[in-house]
Amino acid sequence: MYLVDFGEGWARRYLQAGLGRQEEFHGLERLEAAFVTHLHSDHIVDYPNILTFGSSDGLASRAQPVQVFGPGARPSLVPLGNSDAPDPPVLNASNPTPGLRDTTEYLYQAFANDLNDNMRDSLKPDPHSLITVHDIELPVGVAVDPNIDVAPRMSPFPVFEDERVRVSATLVDHAPVFPAFAFRFDTADGSVVVSGDTNACDNLVELARGADILVHEVIDIAWVEGLFPDPPSPAQQAKIEHLVNSHTPIEDVGKVAERAGVRTLVLTHLAPSHNPPERWLEAGRDFSGEIFVGEDLMELGVGAARKN
Repeated sequence: MYLVDFGEGWARRYLQAGLGRQEEFHGLERLEAAFVTHLHSDHIVDYPNILTFGSSDGLASRAQPVQVFGPGARPSLVPLGNSDAPDPPVLNASNPTPGLRDTTEYLYQAFANDLNDNMRDSLKPDPHSLITVHDIELPVGVAVDPNIDVAPRMSPFPVFEDERVRVSATLVDHAPVFPAFAFRFDTADGSVVVSGDTNACDNLVELARGADILVHEVIDIAWVEGLFPDPPSPAQQAKIEHLVNSHTPIEDVGKVAERAGVRTLVLTHLAPSHNPPERWLEAGRDFSGEIFVGEDLMELGVGAARKN
């Protein structure tokens, strides 16, 4: 099993999808690796779950630790969106933009009471022995100033490979977030690409070229335009601009999939979640392949049909 992101409720859905045994001391033992697209909280809010409960949910029975890959540190704080606004306080001022490895260590500190208790009282293993965390390093020669362009044109690069899957990544444009990644999974049966959060991005088109399935985020700009009264406050206007500029509208996502030449487009990260399916399916006007609106526990395959 290979997981992308640790959003709210991922572990429960993982088990409900039949990817692990719902029994004591079981569940996650077949999880080989996980890949984090970016460090916005909606993508990692339940990351602590694997760090704190992993030993009780099957990781302790694995011969090798789970490999977790994610963004490294942003080299500087995000500039203030409104130059007239007062500077907000800086949290964790000595390391205000940590990457995934440092974030993991901070979480171990936050849960130290529980983790130390369990290692001594119940003889649970050190969680460091169950999970190995990697900050993804950009290829040599890819220079980025995230305050100017968070996703300059680049070619996909390798992140992970084992006997089942080859995983590659590229930077995508979810400004001002940096780094933010999309991932491609190539197997003997076919290929799947997960966009992460991004606007319509040339790097993603290159990564997804010829893939069987592209799982891509989408936003309804008409919904954004109706979020706040007119005129919006400075904070509301800043939110509107982020939503419009850092996500992919319905009108563009089909074009991205068509340019990439993928067979199937799956819409995910739906904003808003309550839109009727027919509104999302308008993305198919510019896409000649098959299109699905993603739902919890949806299962799509590549290659030959699985034999039960």
